Amino acid sequence: MKKAMNWLKSIRPLKVLTVFLAGTFFFLTQACGAPGIATQPPQPGAQAPNIERYDPTKDYPLNSPAGGMNNFSDVDPRARDEKAANDRADALAKNAQRNIDQKSVDSPRQYGENYKQGTPLGERVKNLGEDIGSSAEEVRKGVVKGTQRGIENLKGNTQNAAEDVTTNVQRGAEDAGRNVRRTADDAGNAVKRAVD
Repeated sequence: MKKAMNWLKSIRPLKVLTVFLAGTFFFLTQACGAPGIATQPPQPGAQAPNIERYDPTKDYPLNSPAGGMNNFSDVDPRARDEKAANDRADALAKNAQRNIDQKSVDSPRQYGENYKQGTPLGERVKNLGEDIGSSAEEVRKGVVKGTQRGIENLKGNTQNAAEDVTTNVQRGAEDAGRNVRRTADDAGNAVKRAVD
């Protein structure tokens, strides 16, 4: 009890009052402070918040369309060679159109002229013969490989079947021997029971 009394005597009322006033001040500043912190920011034109909504009938462009997929540039904007890529694409398109214009066939007569301007007949026949010869050689090699694989598979299957038959015969003989022994044992036990 003495300790409690000594502790109460050591507390100074000024310290208690200071702590109480500081706590009250802190509580009042937080509870009664400016409410602007937790409220919505002021809206322009005194509109209610979130009144403007997405309208699918309006166009909301994000950046200027340049063509291609989704109406934007197909080239990475960070690439420095966009002009070179466009020039190359234009050159390829022009070359393709030139080839179509020069080598297209409008009539059988034009086809004959294009055919005559091409590789000479003797060389075409030679190329055709070489192509047929190489194709026949490839077919022959494929048939030989397939036949060899088939023979190897047959050998393996025959060998496996022979091993399986041998194993099955051995198991059958062992099973038959066990069955004969069991039958003899059962008969012996039946005779003993009958005698007893």
